[in-house]
Amino acid sequence: MTNIKIVKLENGDDIVCSFPSDQLPEEHALLRITKPLQIKYIPQLTPGGFRDYVALVKWTAYTSDQVITIPKQKIMTITNATNEMQKSYVNIIKDYNVLDKVPERVQNMKYEQQRLSDEQNKEVNEIFNKFEDEDPTFH
Repeated sequence: MTNIKIVKLENGDDIVCSFPSDQLPEEHALLRITKPLQIKYIPQLTPGGFRDYVALVKWTAYTSDQVITIPKQKIMTITNATNEMQKSYVNIIKDYNVLDKVPERVQNMKYEQQRLSDEQNKEVNEIFNKFEDEDPTFH
């Protein structure tokens, strides 16, 4: 795949996608994109300091549509994806149709509510009180 682009939307979303060859006429207000994945920047604290971890998540969850139309007026820029981003994108879209499906083992999990003992509750409250003492903005 060589037509992989990064679309920056006016709401700040970065979308990695490809453009299908069967686009709408140029004067049309919509643009077609294929298998869009949102680029999420997740800060990580490493021994060398903060750095961003990049995650690609299905942008249009809970649909089987692979071609999505977006208004051209909502697009700020369209750029070519780097080789590394292209490789990541191609690797992830292999399973595009199952990206938003919850695995059956997770769907069938049962959670049992448990009450903390008075001693456990006291310990948890002490931890939170310590945070409040150290950081007055902590709620």
